[in-house]
Amino acid sequence: MLRKSVLFFVVLLLTIFGKAQVCSTLGQTPQTAFPVCGTDTFHQTKVPICNNANMVTGCTDGALYSDKNPYWYRFTCFQAGTLGFQVKPNTTSDDYDWQLFDITGVTNLNDVYTNFALTVCNNWSSNPDTTGTSAGRTNTTSCAGPTYSNQSAMPTLVVGHTYLLMVSHFTDTQDGYSLYFKGGTAVITDPVPPAILKADAICDGTKMRVIVNKKMKCSSVASDGSDFSINTSLTKIIGAVGFNCNNSFDMDSVILTLNNPLPPGQYTITAKIGSDGNTIIDNCGNGIAVGDNASVTVYPVVVTPMDSITPLTTCKPDTIQLVFKKPMQCSSVAANGSDFIVTGPSTVTVLSAQGICSTDGLTTIIKVVTSPMFNGGTYQIKLIRGSDGNTLINECGLETPVNSTLNFTVKQAVDAKFSIAVAYGCKNDVVQFSHNGNYGVNQWLWTIDGSLTRTTQNTSITYQFTNYGTKTVSLIVSNDQCSDTSNATYNLPLVNLKAIISGPDFSCPNDSAVFKDASIGKAVSWQWDFSNGQTSTLQNPPAQTYPAVTAIKEFPVRLIVADSACSDTTYHLIKIIPNCYIAVPSAFTPNGDGVNDYLYPLNAYKADNLDFRVYNRYGQIIFQTTNWLNKWDGTFKGIAQPTGTYVWILSYTEKDTGKKVTTKGTTVLIR
Repeated sequence: MLRKSVLFFVVLLLTIFGKAQVCSTLGQTPQTAFPVCGTDTFHQTKVPICNNANMVTGCTDGALYSDKNPYWYRFTCFQAGTLGFQVKPNTTSDDYDWQLFDITGVTNLNDVYTNFALTVCNNWSSNPDTTGTSAGRTNTTSCAGPTYSNQSAMPTLVVGHTYLLMVSHFTDTQDGYSLYFKGGTAVITDPVPPAILKADAICDGTKMRVIVNKKMKCSSVASDGSDFSINTSLTKIIGAVGFNCNNSFDMDSVILTLNNPLPPGQYTITAKIGSDGNTIIDNCGNGIAVGDNASVTVYPVVVTPMDSITPLTTCKPDTIQLVFKKPMQCSSVAANGSDFIVTGPSTVTVLSAQGICSTDGLTTIIKVVTSPMFNGGTYQIKLIRGSDGNTLINECGLETPVNSTLNFTVKQAVDAKFSIAVAYGCKNDVVQFSHNGNYGVNQWLWTIDGSLTRTTQNTSITYQFTNYGTKTVSLIVSNDQCSDTSNATYNLPLVNLKAIISGPDFSCPNDSAVFKDASIGKAVSWQWDFSNGQTSTLQNPPAQTYPAVTAIKEFPVRLIVADSACSDTTYHLIKIIPNCYIAVPSAFTPNGDGVNDYLYPLNAYKADNLDFRVYNRYGQIIFQTTNWLNKWDGTFKGIAQPTGTYVWILSYTEKDTGKKVTTKGTTVLIR
């Protein structure tokens, strides 16, 4: 741990950590933690100097916290309550720190370095001498520095949970400490007395395995095997070793070595006081009772057959799990799966094989990975010699015979793939969804556009032409055993065949009118009628002329457009003007008789940027407009203006020539 005191001290500690050794001694990593219980004091006479990694602590002071020179301890809570413990240094000036984790359900114990949610409480105070948890304290997190007490609040343990306690020796000496539990109400001592659970013969009597009901101390096993006896004069036990004791302090089974193989028969293994003065004992010092025993059956030396297959409950399975009564050598399993051939209603390719292996390289389960088995029915797995030159070999070195077979049943899978057919229309699109109903499917659930559901084998939906774009549909099918889901998208194009005419709204004498097709969509034919006796089938027809008129007359221009399936019709009205000469009347009579009631520029059809203003005799603007169709009615602010002469100014740009024109004159208002 690096403490945030002064910069020099931090730099110094960083230098020390840079040279620290990675911890390799048993008990100095989370994976090899000491098993402990609450009835004993645990003494560490020396602490190897090493360092694993920085830890998350809940402290925000910027210091680096590490399990420096650590020992780790593991225990389980058997009765809920508070945990009291003390770490007492052999040298009172030494500084010890600790952090407690709840590792229940944790598969990767290195998570304790990075996942603060696993932390129950901690104390990283720099004060020397005894540290731990005690009554009357409130802090569950104590960070670096002397301002924090080296005593923390007692945490509450949960029954059935497993915990790790990391004790870190911050002082770089190898002086040890004592760890003892006191003051709390939680019980971390397993109340179940140790006993022999069962025993079996390995390799038909060459060795025997004694399995116990709980973890036992590896150090309590007498290496000469004298902790056990066997009820026969044909052989005797000459050696014993705890299973996996090279990597742990405790074990759950003992392997006994016999001086002679036993013939087939029934035997009894019995616990007794060994040459080390005890039976094997648990982590709290409790020994297996003298006389506790288990029967062992020694079978004739035979090969191990393929015993059974775990029932396949999934649809389209791609893994076959073989189960063996005797352990098989993992090294005899060809990883590429070439030890196996699978045949059945559908073609199956074996992809790989792997045993679920223990640390001794043995397994009773082999998983064979294959291509998915879709078709239902009876399949067979056959054992052959693989690319490794053998079939499968048991723990005694005997090979399972070539062509050994097992049959198994696969459920009939289903396929939810479906077809989509779209019938495009002028006003509506009809979409048909169809499923073939193969493989015994008897249930369908369609979900269209995320909300609409149907339960028939085939269904359809009608979209109006305004409802276009990308649509979604999913189908779940079932045959009462298996189900499958399929999803798809489809696009409904915008039905946008709309007839539109681009052309003038009016035409002056001697002018020609040009009409163009501005329709939306992919029209392939056009039918024009201009109401002047002329028609056309061109997309953009020739310019049209209209006869002279004495009064404004409207002519309807009709366009019909069509694509391969649809058609649309539109009309455009054009006004034929008898006179397009722009002039302002010299007099008007706003008396409401419908004749000459307004003043405005006449026939200003071809005037752009028009501005028309009327002034009274005081030079005041009393009317103004930029739209020649807006007319002065002879009032100003709602008040009728008197009879008299009014000045007007008209400016505009000629539409055809672009010429700017400004004229002015007078008009007499007559009442």
